[in-house]
Amino acid sequence: MSCQDAIGVFDSGLGGLSAVKEFLHVLPNEKIIYFGDTGRVPYGNRSRETISKYAFQDASFLLKHNVKTIVAACGTVSSVAGDMLEERLPVPYTGVVNPTAFIADRKTKNGKIGIIGTAATISSHSYKLRLEKLNPKYKVYEQACPLFVPLVENGFICRDDQIVRLVIRRYLSELKETGVDTLILGCTHYPLLRDAIADFMGDGVTLVDSGYETAIYCAKILRENKLLNTSGEHYTPEFYVSDTPDGFKSVAGLFLGRDMEHTVTQIDIEQY
Repeated sequence: MSCQDAIGVFDSGLGGLSAVKEFLHVLPNEKIIYFGDTGRVPYGNRSRETISKYAFQDASFLLKHNVKTIVAACGTVSSVAGDMLEERLPVPYTGVVNPTAFIADRKTKNGKIGIIGTAATISSHSYKLRLEKLNPKYKVYEQACPLFVPLVENGFICRDDQIVRLVIRRYLSELKETGVDTLILGCTHYPLLRDAIADFMGDGVTLVDSGYETAIYCAKILRENKLLNTSGEHYTPEFYVSDTPDGFKSVAGLFLGRDMEHTVTQIDIEQY
């Protein structure tokens, strides 16, 4: 590994691009290689065995590009297969659970913390267990929001959209009634619904973005391992997907918050 090697980021689909957006801001001198497993999305309703298999294939693909660290920008993978990846990968690894839980721990004032994520993330109780290790007195409330991912990937993200508001109310009404003052967006798709979620939850609730906190934590890992790129060069991110790239650019632009002008390459992930 060298400082000039890339950071490898992967997700089950496009949601991890919201984390890439934060990486490009927090670590502007780093090269990013992103793989989105668009051919097998979503992971959130798969078995633990399938998620673990897919996660290791995704990481194996990135390792072929001589990356210096691997980031699972996916709440599902981080929750279900994170320990396996950390144990088996030959480079530093991070998911989104630990960095996000640490910040939620710092933000909460009343000890009531909400977590929203995919069905697999919520059933793993990964965030809840991590928070309870940090403070056993916390009251942690979990809610699966399976329709959030298809909403986002089909462009339904506007805070004023009636469909968006109805779905958010359906999932978050009971959570709001618990009095949480901190809400973890436990899926990298969810920051695109941030405004609508914030409107519903109210000003007294702090939203914690797993993508941003993971970028901050990755910078810390690179610094501790003396792997930060300080050359001052600016690199063009590389994007790979497992299904046809058609339509990728228009949707990717939503996640990145800017026009998507880069080449997108399709690969056969089953080879890894």
